Amino acid sequence: MSAERTLVVLKPDAVQRAIAGELIARFERRGLRIVALRLLKVERAMAEKHYAVHKGKFFYEDLVKMIVASPVVAFVLEGPNAVAVVRAMVGATRPHEAAAGTIRGDYALVGLRNLIH
Repeated sequence: MSAERTLVVLKPDAVQRAIAGELIARFERRGLRIVALRLLKVERAMAEKHYAVHKGKFFYEDLVKMIVASPVVAFVLEGPNAVAVVRAMVGATRPHEAAAGTIRGDYALVGLRNLIH
C-alpha cells in the first residue's frame, strides 16, 4: 500500500501547555513519519479565511482569537492510511466526547481548547 500524507496543526493551547513534543511523539510511535514541520504564527486574515464556514456563529470570534493567540506547530505526517490513523488518534472534536486513549481524550481541556486540527 502506498503511503498517504496528512496535515496536522497543534493549536496554541498545545504549544502553551508545552505538550507539543509529546503529541508529536504519539504519532511517531504509531509509525507515522514527519516529512515537514513548521512553527508559525497564524495571522488573523488566514484564520478568518480558514474558519469562514463558521462566520456568524456565536463561537466564531473566540475561534479566531484562539488560533491567533500564539504560535501553532504545523506538520505533515506520512504513512499507510495516515488520514484514518490520525483521525482515530485525535478523537472527537468535543473533548468531553473524546475517548480515553485519544489525544483529545487524554489531553484536551474544554471546548475550543482541543489541542489539534
